[in-house]
Amino acid sequence: MRYWLMKSEPDEVSIDDLEHAPGRRVPWFGVRNYQARNFMRDEMRVDDLAFFYHSGCAVPGIAGICRVSSSAYPDETQFDRASPYFDAKSSRDAPRWVNVDVEFLSRTRFVSLDDLRRCPALEGMQVLRRGNRLSITPVEAAHWQFIAGSLMGRKS
Repeated sequence: MRYWLMKSEPDEVSIDDLEHAPGRRVPWFGVRNYQARNFMRDEMRVDDLAFFYHSGCAVPGIAGICRVSSSAYPDETQFDRASPYFDAKSSRDAPRWVNVDVEFLSRTRFVSLDDLRRCPALEGMQVLRRGNRLSITPVEAAHWQFIAGSLMGRKS
């Protein structure tokens, strides 16, 4: 099993939206960065766990935990001319962009980006690196355990 941190702007899809979605699942759509796409396409597996991270808001941070519940498949928004994620260079025969489905597991105590930055045990965590803008990043098992145990006060 691998661990991930997946960022979403709460006005696009929030932990509340995920919790109340049909089947408590949503497609992780709209990723338009090749490295993040490659993580979904090549490295994510069903049952991997991810921190659901609210970004692009006043106080960014981890709001919950979700589970990868599908393999990667073409992101339909790339074909929709009305979508902000439309990609004219993508085709159904050769889609550029994929998504995975994620399933709600739990809300957590909110752990802000500042909370994460204050922890020496999280040094090297990709989301804390200067200039990191990826919407999906791998999380090392030791970092996952520290956050889930020490910062959230729960066992994973």
